[in-house]
Amino acid sequence: MAGLKMRNEIRFILNGEHVALTKVAPDETLLDWLRLERSLRGTKEGCAEGDCGACTVLVGRLSAGRLVYESVNACIRFLGSLDGTHVVTVEHLRGDGEKLHPVQQAMVDFHGSQCGFCTPGFVMSLYALWMRSPEPSDAAIERALQGNLCRCTGYEAIVRAARAISSYGKAAKDPLAAEREAVTVKLAAMKDGSRIEIGAGKQRLVVPANADDLAAVLDKEPGATIVAGSTDVGLWVTKHMRDIAPAIFIGNLDGLCTIFEDKGIISIGAGVTYTDAFSILAKRIPALGPLFDRIGGDQVRNMGTIGGNIANGSPIGDMPPPLIALGARLTLRRGNKRRTIPLEDFFIAYGKQDRQPGEFVEAVHVPVPGSDTKFAVYKITKRRDEDITAALGAFLLTLAGDGTVADIRIAYGGMAATPKRAAAVEEALLGKPWMEATVEAAMAEYARDFTPLTDMRASAEYRALAAKNLLLRFFAETSGTKAPIQISRHEAA
Repeated sequence: MAGLKMRNEIRFILNGEHVALTKVAPDETLLDWLRLERSLRGTKEGCAEGDCGACTVLVGRLSAGRLVYESVNACIRFLGSLDGTHVVTVEHLRGDGEKLHPVQQAMVDFHGSQCGFCTPGFVMSLYALWMRSPEPSDAAIERALQGNLCRCTGYEAIVRAARAISSYGKAAKDPLAAEREAVTVKLAAMKDGSRIEIGAGKQRLVVPANADDLAAVLDKEPGATIVAGSTDVGLWVTKHMRDIAPAIFIGNLDGLCTIFEDKGIISIGAGVTYTDAFSILAKRIPALGPLFDRIGGDQVRNMGTIGGNIANGSPIGDMPPPLIALGARLTLRRGNKRRTIPLEDFFIAYGKQDRQPGEFVEAVHVPVPGSDTKFAVYKITKRRDEDITAALGAFLLTLAGDGTVADIRIAYGGMAATPKRAAAVEEALLGKPWMEATVEAAMAEYARDFTPLTDMRASAEYRALAAKNLLLRFFAETSGTKAPIQISRHEAA
């Protein structure tokens, strides 16, 4: 790109220090760098997969010119994604004089720590919550701690500490609040419109200047690994020891982080995180709010992107089934050329998507359901919070004036090699009265649509029955009647 500025270093602020790194491996995690290079060992490694929260730190980033601090998992956050941010570890917390920070003092006084291993992660999650909500509700506290696991203290003491933090100090007087304006200015100065390239040959790390630059980079390097939130790619490195180089980091990239509604269509850039999308989607499509609350913990929602969840093509990704049921469309870009396809057509087979070399997901466009439609999403997991889906069903129904099914779209995750519509079930319901007998008759068609597998999350039999029961549940909730729930022969016994 003509006139494009280049630099060979990642710049960010670590606690109170300006950092510029010219040697960064594409797969180097923030956690390893903090502990091994900076001896900041309050940030712990527990699970190395973004599940336990022991590695929680805060990352401040500019969003629409405003500085936002979010809890993230350092174990799966790559150094390459940190340009123009403020990284805050537990060592940076401080109170007045020689006192502990209010969050730390509350944890001490309310006995919120026992062995202490997980405590720094809890402190940082509570710190993020306290800064944005100094008097949080119990529900907000529980939500903020979804991504933090404690194995010995018990959560009640930690929740009591969370309720009491503001009695030890005022969030408005916290050092991060006092320094906010100065940090904002520093981070804005770091965003100089440059492309960052570190390393040579295959072992390269690239941070494009913007979405147009991303298109140019991928055109020349179509085999590179695109890293958005790294909630999936991070595990490729920490659990599967995969080589992701060369890696292209697109988080917080200008041109990919917008979300807006126009004429009843919500357009979501590929870099929009779950946290950033929550307010508009939960308001305009209320059924998505409870689903978002069960996608990982705050740390995962702050990092993970809707575009990334679509692009990786996982059969148990949480977003594709509801978006398919809603009739979403996907914009793919290669260079300056774009094409928009139905989202359901993007998924071809396990591990295979309709994405050509050098092409990337640019945005997804989601129709807002009309007032005459009924929409619901149901997620089945072994535990309620922070668990991977065993099966997920999404339903969009439009009834005619006479009570017959004018239109219905049903999509599932966890039931096939890709997110998939229940086409035979839909056909069996279309044009029929929306009544229990119709639904029960249509349930026989599930065998034509799906042949689920048995794995560690659920048996094939359980998935098949759960899928049918989710349709019964949707019928019960949309008709005001009680529908019988089928059970397996094992459960009956």
